[in-house]
Amino acid sequence: MNEKNNQNEKKEFNDKIEEYIKLGEFNTLEIYKEVDFGVYLRSQEENDEVLLPKRYVNKNFKLGDIIEVFVYSDSEDRYVATNEKPFAKLGEFGNFEVVDTSKFGAFVDWGLPKNLFVPLSTQKNKLKKGDKVIGKIKYDEKTDRLYLDAKIGRNIEPAKDFEINDEVRILVLAKTPLGYKVIVNNKHEGMIFENEIFEKIKVGDKKLAYVKNNREDGKLDISLQPIGKSRDVAFDKVLEVLKEKKEINLTSKSNPEEIKKVFGISKKAFKTTLQKLKEQNKIELCENGIKIKE
Repeated sequence: MNEKNNQNEKKEFNDKIEEYIKLGEFNTLEIYKEVDFGVYLRSQEENDEVLLPKRYVNKNFKLGDIIEVFVYSDSEDRYVATNEKPFAKLGEFGNFEVVDTSKFGAFVDWGLPKNLFVPLSTQKNKLKKGDKVIGKIKYDEKTDRLYLDAKIGRNIEPAKDFEINDEVRILVLAKTPLGYKVIVNNKHEGMIFENEIFEKIKVGDKKLAYVKNNREDGKLDISLQPIGKSRDVAFDKVLEVLKEKKEINLTSKSNPEEIKKVFGISKKAFKTTLQKLKEQNKIELCENGIKIKE
Protein backbone atom coordinates (compact mmCIF):
# COMPACT_ATOMS: atom_id res chain seq x y z
CA MET A 1 0.00 0.00 0.00
CA ASN A 2 2.83 2.40 0.91
CA GLU A 3 4.59 1.61 -2.35
CA LYS A 4 1.42 2.51 -4.29
CA ASN A 5 1.09 5.78 -2.34
CA ASN A 6 4.73 6.61 -3.05
CA GLN A 7 4.19 6.00 -6.75
CA ASN A 8 1.13 8.26 -6.73
CA GLU A 9 3.03 10.99 -4.92
CA LYS A 10 5.90 10.73 -7.39
CA LYS A 11 3.47 10.98 -10.33
CA GLU A 12 1.75 14.03 -8.81
CA PHE A 13 5.17 15.62 -8.25
CA ASN A 14 6.33 14.91 -11.80
CA ASP A 15 3.08 16.29 -13.20
CA LYS A 16 4.02 19.65 -11.68
CA ILE A 17 7.40 19.99 -13.41
CA GLU A 18 8.32 20.07 -17.10
CA GLU A 19 9.06 16.87 -18.99
CA TYR A 20 12.16 18.57 -20.41
CA ILE A 21 13.70 22.06 -20.33
CA LYS A 22 12.39 24.35 -23.09
CA LEU A 23 14.54 27.19 -24.45
CA GLY A 24 12.79 30.53 -24.89
CA GLU A 25 9.88 29.62 -22.64
CA PHE A 26 8.79 29.69 -19.02
CA ASN A 27 9.58 26.38 -17.32
CA THR A 28 8.36 24.92 -14.04
CA LEU A 29 11.37 23.10 -12.55
CA GLU A 30 12.63 21.58 -9.31
CA ILE A 31 15.51 22.98 -7.25
CA TYR A 32 17.70 19.95 -6.68
CA LYS A 33 21.30 21.11 -6.14
CA GLU A 34 22.90 24.13 -4.51
CA VAL A 35 26.31 25.49 -5.56
CA ASP A 36 28.35 28.58 -4.68
CA PHE A 37 27.20 30.41 -7.80
CA GLY A 38 23.49 29.55 -7.67
CA VAL A 39 21.18 26.54 -7.77
CA TYR A 40 20.58 23.89 -10.39
CA LEU A 41 17.05 23.17 -11.55
CA ARG A 42 15.91 19.99 -13.24
CA SER A 43 13.05 18.61 -15.29
CA GLN A 44 11.70 15.07 -15.38
CA GLU A 45 14.18 14.04 -18.06
CA GLU A 46 17.33 12.42 -16.71
CA ASN A 47 20.41 14.73 -16.55
CA ASP A 48 18.33 17.65 -17.89
CA GLU A 49 19.39 20.60 -15.74
CA VAL A 50 19.87 24.36 -15.93
CA LEU A 51 21.58 26.88 -13.66
CA LEU A 52 19.70 29.66 -11.89
CA PRO A 53 22.52 32.15 -11.09
CA LYS A 54 22.97 33.33 -7.51
CA ARG A 55 21.64 36.83 -8.19
CA TYR A 56 18.21 35.32 -8.90
CA VAL A 57 18.12 32.95 -5.92
CA ASN A 58 15.61 33.90 -3.24
CA LYS A 59 16.85 33.39 0.32
CA ASN A 60 13.70 31.37 1.03
CA PHE A 61 14.41 28.83 -1.71
CA LYS A 62 15.13 25.28 -0.54
CA LEU A 63 15.92 21.96 -2.16
CA GLY A 64 12.81 20.31 -3.58
CA ASP A 65 11.00 23.59 -4.24
CA ILE A 66 9.25 23.89 -7.60
CA ILE A 67 9.64 27.30 -9.23
CA GLU A 68 8.86 28.96 -12.57
CA VAL A 69 11.76 30.45 -14.53
CA PHE A 70 12.49 31.63 -18.05
CA VAL A 71 15.24 29.77 -19.92
CA TYR A 72 17.53 31.39 -22.49
CA SER A 73 21.18 30.95 -23.51
CA ASP A 74 24.06 33.05 -22.19
CA SER A 75 27.03 34.58 -24.05
CA GLU A 76 28.67 31.13 -24.20
CA ASP A 77 25.46 29.51 -25.53
CA ARG A 78 24.80 27.65 -22.29
CA TYR A 79 21.21 27.34 -21.11
CA VAL A 80 20.59 29.58 -18.11
CA ALA A 81 17.47 30.32 -16.03
CA THR A 82 16.18 33.65 -14.78
CA ASN A 83 13.16 34.92 -12.88
CA GLU A 84 13.18 38.08 -15.00
CA LYS A 85 10.52 38.35 -17.72
CA PRO A 86 11.46 39.05 -21.34
CA PHE A 87 9.39 41.38 -23.50
CA ALA A 88 8.30 38.32 -25.53
CA LYS A 89 8.99 34.58 -25.58
CA LEU A 90 9.47 31.95 -28.28
CA GLY A 91 6.71 32.14 -30.88
CA GLU A 92 5.60 35.64 -29.87
CA PHE A 93 5.88 38.99 -31.64
CA GLY A 94 7.32 41.96 -29.79
CA ASN A 95 8.52 45.53 -30.26
CA PHE A 96 12.25 45.88 -29.56
CA GLU A 97 15.00 48.51 -29.64
CA VAL A 98 18.26 47.91 -31.50
CA VAL A 99 21.18 48.34 -29.09
CA ASP A 100 24.09 47.19 -31.28
CA THR A 101 24.96 46.05 -34.80
CA SER A 102 27.60 43.92 -36.49
CA LYS A 103 28.39 42.81 -40.05
CA PHE A 104 26.25 39.73 -39.44
CA GLY A 105 23.15 41.46 -38.10
CA ALA A 106 21.82 43.46 -35.16
CA PHE A 107 21.11 42.97 -31.46
CA VAL A 108 17.94 44.07 -29.67
CA ASP A 109 17.10 44.53 -26.00
CA TRP A 110 14.42 42.00 -25.04
CA GLY A 111 14.54 42.55 -21.29
CA LEU A 112 17.27 40.02 -20.40
CA PRO A 113 21.03 40.36 -19.75
CA LYS A 114 21.99 38.86 -23.14
CA ASN A 115 20.61 40.74 -26.15
CA LEU A 116 18.66 38.93 -28.89
CA PHE A 117 20.25 38.53 -32.34
CA VAL A 118 18.55 39.68 -35.56
CA PRO A 119 20.37 38.10 -38.53
CA LEU A 120 20.77 40.21 -41.67
CA SER A 121 18.70 37.64 -43.56
CA THR A 122 15.69 38.29 -41.33
CA GLN A 123 15.79 42.10 -41.52
CA LYS A 124 13.30 43.82 -43.79
CA ASN A 125 15.47 46.95 -43.84
CA LYS A 126 19.03 47.11 -42.51
CA LEU A 127 18.79 48.03 -38.85
CA LYS A 128 20.88 50.59 -37.03
CA LYS A 129 21.38 51.39 -33.36
CA GLY A 130 18.34 53.12 -31.83
CA ASP A 131 15.86 51.71 -34.35
CA LYS A 132 12.62 50.14 -33.15
CA VAL A 133 11.80 46.83 -34.78
CA ILE A 134 8.84 44.46 -34.55
CA GLY A 135 9.56 40.80 -35.06
CA LYS A 136 8.84 37.24 -33.97
CA ILE A 137 11.14 35.23 -31.69
CA LYS A 138 12.10 31.96 -33.37
CA TYR A 139 14.42 28.99 -32.81
CA ASP A 140 17.29 27.84 -35.02
CA GLU A 141 17.75 24.07 -34.68
CA LYS A 142 21.20 24.10 -36.32
CA THR A 143 22.72 26.47 -33.76
CA ASP A 144 20.32 25.77 -30.86
CA ARG A 145 19.78 29.51 -30.50
CA LEU A 146 16.90 31.97 -30.38
CA TYR A 147 16.74 34.83 -32.88
CA LEU A 148 14.39 37.58 -34.05
CA ASP A 149 12.72 37.39 -37.45
CA ALA A 150 11.70 40.91 -38.54
CA LYS A 151 10.14 39.83 -41.84
CA ILE A 152 6.53 39.98 -40.71
CA GLY A 153 4.74 38.67 -43.79
CA ARG A 154 6.17 35.15 -43.70
CA ASN A 155 5.07 34.78 -40.07
CA ILE A 156 1.41 35.62 -40.71
CA GLU A 157 -1.29 32.99 -41.28
CA PRO A 158 -4.84 33.48 -42.66
CA ALA A 159 -7.41 33.71 -39.88
CA LYS A 160 -10.39 31.37 -39.81
CA ASP A 161 -13.02 30.07 -37.40
CA PHE A 162 -13.17 33.27 -35.35
CA GLU A 163 -16.54 34.36 -33.97
CA ILE A 164 -17.72 37.94 -33.45
CA ASN A 165 -16.62 39.19 -30.02
CA ASP A 166 -13.93 36.52 -29.60
CA GLU A 167 -11.34 37.91 -27.18
CA VAL A 168 -7.85 38.19 -28.70
CA ARG A 169 -4.47 39.68 -27.89
CA ILE A 170 -3.00 42.17 -30.33
CA LEU A 171 0.30 43.90 -31.02
CA VAL A 172 -0.05 47.23 -32.86
CA LEU A 173 2.10 46.88 -35.98
CA ALA A 174 1.75 50.05 -38.06
CA LYS A 175 -0.26 53.24 -38.63
CA THR A 176 -2.06 53.37 -41.97
CA PRO A 177 -4.49 55.84 -43.62
CA LEU A 178 -7.35 53.56 -42.50
CA GLY A 179 -6.25 53.11 -38.90
CA TYR A 180 -3.82 50.69 -37.27
CA LYS A 181 -2.63 47.36 -38.61
CA VAL A 182 -2.24 44.79 -35.82
CA ILE A 183 -0.94 41.27 -35.26
CA VAL A 184 -3.58 39.06 -33.66
CA ASN A 185 -2.66 36.18 -31.31
CA ASN A 186 0.89 36.17 -32.74
CA LYS A 187 -0.40 34.67 -36.01
CA HIS A 188 -2.91 36.75 -37.93
CA GLU A 189 -3.24 40.21 -39.47
CA GLY A 190 -5.97 42.58 -38.35
CA MET A 191 -7.10 46.17 -38.66
CA ILE A 192 -8.54 48.66 -36.17
CA PHE A 193 -10.27 51.45 -38.09
CA GLU A 194 -9.45 55.04 -37.15
CA ASN A 195 -13.08 56.09 -36.56
CA GLU A 196 -13.49 53.28 -34.00
CA ILE A 197 -10.52 54.23 -31.80
CA PHE A 198 -11.43 56.16 -28.66
CA GLU A 199 -8.30 55.72 -26.58
CA LYS A 200 -4.58 56.36 -26.88
CA ILE A 201 -2.85 53.84 -29.12
CA LYS A 202 0.61 53.62 -30.67
CA VAL A 203 2.82 51.23 -32.60
CA GLY A 204 4.23 48.56 -30.29
CA ASP A 205 1.30 48.55 -27.85
CA LYS A 206 0.02 45.19 -26.66
CA LYS A 207 -3.69 45.15 -25.89
CA LEU A 208 -6.71 42.96 -25.27
CA ALA A 209 -9.19 43.31 -28.14
CA TYR A 210 -12.20 41.70 -29.82
CA VAL A 211 -12.95 40.26 -33.24
CA LYS A 212 -15.44 42.36 -35.18
CA ASN A 213 -15.29 40.48 -38.48
CA ASN A 214 -13.42 37.50 -39.98
CA ARG A 215 -12.96 38.59 -43.59
CA GLU A 216 -12.88 36.32 -46.64
CA ASP A 217 -9.24 37.31 -47.31
CA GLY A 218 -8.19 35.76 -43.98
CA LYS A 219 -7.71 39.09 -42.21
CA LEU A 220 -9.60 40.32 -39.16
CA ASP A 221 -11.41 43.54 -38.33
CA ILE A 222 -10.66 44.29 -34.69
CA SER A 223 -12.37 46.40 -32.02
CA LEU A 224 -10.83 47.64 -28.78
CA GLN A 225 -14.23 47.32 -27.07
CA PRO A 226 -16.57 44.33 -26.87
CA ILE A 227 -18.96 44.47 -29.81
CA GLY A 228 -22.28 46.04 -28.83
CA LYS A 229 -20.91 47.33 -25.53
CA SER A 230 -19.15 50.52 -26.61
CA ARG A 231 -21.83 52.73 -25.02
CA ASP A 232 -21.39 51.00 -21.65
CA VAL A 233 -17.65 51.59 -21.94
CA ALA A 234 -18.33 55.25 -22.74
CA PHE A 235 -20.63 55.53 -19.71
CA ASP A 236 -17.91 54.19 -17.41
CA LYS A 237 -15.24 56.47 -18.90
CA VAL A 238 -17.30 59.67 -18.58
CA LEU A 239 -18.38 58.84 -15.05
CA GLU A 240 -14.80 58.00 -14.01
CA VAL A 241 -13.42 61.30 -15.31
CA LEU A 242 -16.25 63.31 -13.72
CA LYS A 243 -15.74 61.64 -10.34
CA GLU A 244 -12.09 62.70 -10.48
CA LYS A 245 -12.55 66.27 -11.78
CA LYS A 246 -16.07 67.00 -10.40
CA GLU A 247 -16.77 69.52 -13.16
CA ILE A 248 -15.73 69.80 -16.82
CA ASN A 249 -16.27 72.60 -19.34
CA LEU A 250 -17.58 70.38 -22.14
CA THR A 251 -21.10 69.91 -23.47
CA SER A 252 -22.81 67.87 -26.18
CA LYS A 253 -22.08 70.78 -28.53
CA SER A 254 -18.32 70.78 -27.89
CA ASN A 255 -15.70 69.99 -30.52
CA PRO A 256 -15.40 66.20 -31.17
CA GLU A 257 -11.60 66.36 -30.82
CA GLU A 258 -11.86 68.03 -27.40
CA ILE A 259 -14.31 65.35 -26.25
CA LYS A 260 -12.05 62.56 -27.52
CA LYS A 261 -9.01 64.13 -25.83
CA VAL A 262 -10.71 64.26 -22.41
CA PHE A 263 -12.83 61.11 -22.44
CA GLY A 264 -11.37 58.99 -25.24
CA ILE A 265 -14.78 58.47 -26.87
CA SER A 266 -16.67 59.80 -29.89
CA LYS A 267 -19.03 62.79 -29.75
CA LYS A 268 -21.97 60.51 -30.55
CA ALA A 269 -21.15 58.18 -27.62
CA PHE A 270 -20.60 61.24 -25.39
CA LYS A 271 -24.05 62.69 -26.17
CA THR A 272 -25.73 59.33 -25.51
CA THR A 273 -23.84 58.95 -22.23
CA LEU A 274 -24.79 62.44 -21.03
CA GLN A 275 -28.45 61.59 -21.60
CA LYS A 276 -28.09 58.36 -19.58
CA LEU A 277 -26.28 60.13 -16.74
CA LYS A 278 -28.94 62.85 -16.70
CA GLU A 279 -31.76 60.27 -16.56
CA GLN A 280 -30.03 58.54 -13.64
CA ASN A 281 -29.67 61.91 -11.86
CA LYS A 282 -25.88 61.53 -11.65
CA ILE A 283 -24.95 64.84 -13.33
CA GLU A 284 -26.10 68.39 -13.69
CA LEU A 285 -25.96 69.94 -17.17
CA CYS A 286 -24.79 73.56 -17.04
CA GLU A 287 -24.62 76.14 -19.78
CA ASN A 288 -20.88 75.70 -20.33
CA GLY A 289 -20.25 72.25 -18.94
CA ILE A 290 -21.28 69.31 -16.79
CA LYS A 291 -21.04 68.76 -13.06
CA ILE A 292 -21.29 65.52 -11.11
CA LYS A 293 -23.88 65.37 -8.33
CA GLU A 294 -22.46 64.45 -4.94
